Amino acid sequence: MFDELVKNLVLIKQDFAKNYTGNAHIQEVIPISTSKEFPMDVDNLQILHEFAQKNPIYFNSFEEKIAGIPCFVYEGDINQYWLNSIKHGSSCQPFYPTWIMSAYVMTSIAKKLGYTELVDIGSGDGRIAFCGKMLGLTSHSIEIDDVLVELQEGISKSTNQNFNPKCEDALEFDYSKLHLKHPVFFIGGLAQMGGDILATSIIEKVNSSPDLTNNTGFVFAGTHSKKQLSNNLNNGGWGSLIEKYNLNVVDTVSLPTVWTFDQKIETPYIYTKFN
Repeated sequence: MFDELVKNLVLIKQDFAKNYTGNAHIQEVIPISTSKEFPMDVDNLQILHEFAQKNPIYFNSFEEKIAGIPCFVYEGDINQYWLNSIKHGSSCQPFYPTWIMSAYVMTSIAKKLGYTELVDIGSGDGRIAFCGKMLGLTSHSIEIDDVLVELQEGISKSTNQNFNPKCEDALEFDYSKLHLKHPVFFIGGLAQMGGDILATSIIEKVNSSPDLTNNTGFVFAGTHSKKQLSNNLNNGGWGSLIEKYNLNVVDTVSLPTVWTFDQKIETPYIYTKFN
């Protein structure tokens, strides 16, 4: 199911990016209906559309057939939120979201792997935590920027999906307050842009809790760009950290994101757990 969905999501992204003539700051695509190309729960698909419709970063939407698939295109502007997100000293990456459909795929894989809780670190507008909540996971959304958290709270209320937005510095937050049992942590930020510092802090905190060590997963956003990776091409730039903490890579999936919209490569998400 996921292989087919991922293949077709990348297909429509590449086709859309090649033919897009608009000038919106960000743009993304969600299929209008389920199909053999997009074998999803109908209600879940509608909730994804609702997230976009209730999210103030999007100012326009229209129907378009892309690669033969009827879709809604959502256009938006994140400049205001991007500027706010870079003012924090310990922020590891400016606000650049993954696609909503990509967030759905990522959280669906996490659920299939058996995780019951999701902690989204550096969560932006909360789309990954939102999708986790929609799929029945207990979600927690950790974001340092108060403006983005206010945005999340508005989306949470208007969609009736409480994904627990928290305005906190992920480096300082006490995760024992969440009473986690079998969580997956999604780490926002590329390793080369400070994500490794964030990931190291989270992993050290989990390591200090023996009950969590064997039950916790980490998902890292990587890159296929040799320019960004410099000499480290392993696991999307996360190879050194994975080796340092003896993590086992259980899956890797490459998905569309805002920051790879104009590229022919997607963003790899690396699923890991302790050996």
